[in-house]
This record gives sequence, C-alpha cells and structure tokens, in this order.
Amino acid sequence: MTDQPWTGDAVSLVEAFRRGERSPVEEMSATLAAIERSELNAVSFVDAERASAGAAGADLSLPFGGVPFGVKELDRVAGWPDTGASLALADRVADTTDTKIARFAEAGGVPFGLTTSSEFGGVNQTWTRLNGATHNPWQPGRTPGGSSGGSAAGVAGGLFTIATGGDGGGSIRIPAGFCGLVGLKCTWGRIPRGPVVGPGNLTAVPGVLTRSVRDTARWFDNVNGFDRRDPLSLPRVDGWEAGLGTLGDDVRGLTVAVVPEFAGSIVADETVELVLEAAGWLIDEAGLTRVDLDPVIPRSGGAWSATGGLGLLAALGDRYPDGVDQLTRLMELGVRATVEHYDAHVAVQAERTRIELNEAMAAMFDEVDLVITATNPHTAFDAEGRLPTDFGGKPAKPINNGALTIPSNIYGNPAISIPIGSGSDGLPVGVQVLAGHHREPILLELAHLVEQGRPWPLVAPADRGRLSR
Repeated sequence: MTDQPWTGDAVSLVEAFRRGERSPVEEMSATLAAIERSELNAVSFVDAERASAGAAGADLSLPFGGVPFGVKELDRVAGWPDTGASLALADRVADTTDTKIARFAEAGGVPFGLTTSSEFGGVNQTWTRLNGATHNPWQPGRTPGGSSGGSAAGVAGGLFTIATGGDGGGSIRIPAGFCGLVGLKCTWGRIPRGPVVGPGNLTAVPGVLTRSVRDTARWFDNVNGFDRRDPLSLPRVDGWEAGLGTLGDDVRGLTVAVVPEFAGSIVADETVELVLEAAGWLIDEAGLTRVDLDPVIPRSGGAWSATGGLGLLAALGDRYPDGVDQLTRLMELGVRATVEHYDAHVAVQAERTRIELNEAMAAMFDEVDLVITATNPHTAFDAEGRLPTDFGGKPAKPINNGALTIPSNIYGNPAISIPIGSGSDGLPVGVQVLAGHHREPILLELAHLVEQGRPWPLVAPADRGRLSR
C-alpha cells in the first residue's frame, strides 16, 4: 500500500496499474491524502465519494484507465460547484458536464475535484477572494501563474499527474512556464467547448497541464474532435502520441525565427539569455533553418481586455450589479469599464485590432514555419498583491505579463511552453514555440526533442515547496 501519489507521468502510472505495481484505489487514496496535507492551495473542491467509486471501477484497458485528474475550477462537472472562482457565484452548481471532461472520463480518467483558478480566468495570478492564494511548488510565496494555477501547482507539486486547463490569454502556457510543465495551447476549435457555451471573443481553448509530452499528446488524442454543440470545433485527428519521435524528416529544414521579446513585450535579460541558449540548442538538434526576422506584431492586450470584459459581465448574469462588490479588484474594474465604456465604437476598434493582428501573424508565418520566444517575461512573481511592472530592471505595464501569449489566442494558432531550466532564483523558465494553424504535432515533436535531450524534473524538489502541515 503506497501513501504517496505517483511522481512519474500519467502514462507511466497507467503502465504501473497494468503491471499490478499499484492500483487505482491506492493511487486515489494517496492523491486525496496528499491534497489534504498540502499547503499549496491547489484544490478548491474534492468529491471523495465519486473519486473513490471511479477508482474502484476503473477500466485499465483504457488510455487513462484509473488516473486521477483535476478539473480546472472554470470547467464544469454536473453537481459540482460552478463558481467561476468568484465569491459572487459561490453558491452556483453546475447542471452539465463539459464535453472535454466527459471525454477524458470516457478515456479512463477519474476526476476527483476542482483545481483553483484566477477569477473568471482573467489574471495570470491565482488569487481570489473565494479561495485565497495558490502557491508555486518550487517556491511558496510565488504564484504558479494563472489562470490554470491550481492545475499547474498540483501537477508540479506531486499531488496528481494531470489536470485540465484553459488558455484564453496564456492561461495554460503561463503556469506551465512558471511551474516547469508542458503546456500546449491548441489551434482554435481543436477541443470542443461546451455544451451550452458561446464562442465569446474567440480566444479561449481547452487544454491540459502535464509533466510529459506524451501525456499531453495522449490527452489530445482522446479528447479532440468535432462536437455538434460547438459548431466551430474541428474534425477529429489522432496519432499524436504514436508520432512522437518519428517526425524528424518533417521537422528538419523548417524555418524558424528567434524573437525573445515577441510582440513588443519586455523580457528580463536573464530570461532572454536562457531562451537564446535553448533556441540555439533546439535549432541544431532538430535541424531547423534559422531566419533573421523581427516581425512587427501589433499590441493587442487592450482589445483582448475590452472584449473579455463582455465575458465577465455574461458570467455574472443576474448577479450584476449587486455582485460586483464581491469581485477581486481587477475583475471589478474590468466589469465596470465594460458597462461604462464599451460601445459600438470600442467593438469596431477591437475588431480592427484583431484584423490587424491576424494579418501580421499570417505575414509572419508566410516567412517562417516557427517562432521561438519566451513564455513569460520573468520567473514567477508574488502569489499575492499587484502584478509586476518591473521585469529585471525593465519597466512595463501590468499587461506585459501576458504580452508574449495573447497574440496566439487572438490569431488562434497553436503554441507550446517547454521547460528549459531555471533562473538564478531557482524558479523554472519556459521557452515558447509558435506554429501555424493545425501544426500541433510539430510542436509536440520539438518538445519531445527537448525532453529527451534536456530532461526536466517531473515534480518540484520536495525541499522547495511540497509543504505539509
């Protein structure tokens, strides 16, 4: 009988189940106990009865048979809290289960509860009035990022091997970069949204936080595909896991630009140096052809925020305006700005910005197949308080924290964060690789090359942040 959760990846856990070395019941018990002991605050709700029953009935022949998985707090499971990580919606309960969660369960995964998120996914710092602060397992007191911060903290902190996420402005890639995990933001429509959800501002895509490339590939193999309740979802594809390590000829010779401070972002010098070193290694290892290109990508954070404000208002529903006072300060400002200032002129300007950015991104991918940049402008900042405006001595506005990731959300292309080491403070640093639409297998292959040649720790060292009380 084991009393500690599995510290390998999800695929190896399935293999251990099949060999009889562990059982899903034992693993779930260890997971729930570890969550109870942990001070990371990575989990906001646990359904121990459902989790234990699911583990007892696990079908080990399935791709994720018996694997416990966390559900991001912004995702829905019927009968579980549906709060949007907001105190204003603390009493709301989901009456439906998201397609991606149902498909994950159909592939054998066993959901145990909800992982903490920033309120409505609006900030890349996981602190809310509902749940408090979530901590980075590499260093308590620092954020795991957001909005999928609880998923990243729990996976990197050794509590569970895999958890769902969502990326509307970097909310998978940012915490993956801060916590040393793999974070793939897929092509828009690759994973269906819903049921009972509109397209919003066409930026947010579902995904997953994992310790390994093969875990990410297997998840997408089993969860992607068209669903009638999301008319913008894409046809099913597969073979991503099986293709890992076999795409050398497809990758060799692809053109790449290395742009550490992508899209007008401000990046700390140390992070720039780490990205340049890792990019050089990857270019040589993969046989890529480097092209000198400094694409001019318009800043789009303002338009992203403006259109996202409508989503905040919609999420509040009939809790507006009374519930506004219960929001975190940034979300309160966002809702009030939407109500007071959003009009036809703002909407038109936002669409003009989207068109301008789409044209610039398309022109960039006319010139190169790939772009390598940083995932975050600096290593993880404080778990509470204001977003940073200083990036290694380089001042910038708070929106700079997502400036590297937002363009791919608006354009809808895939991008991946890959762990490449640590900064001088010992915190993880990720490199981000962008590709044109529908080229996720190329990104996974590049990540696989890094994983094989420069393996990263699957969980944070126990003496760095796995706190127990």
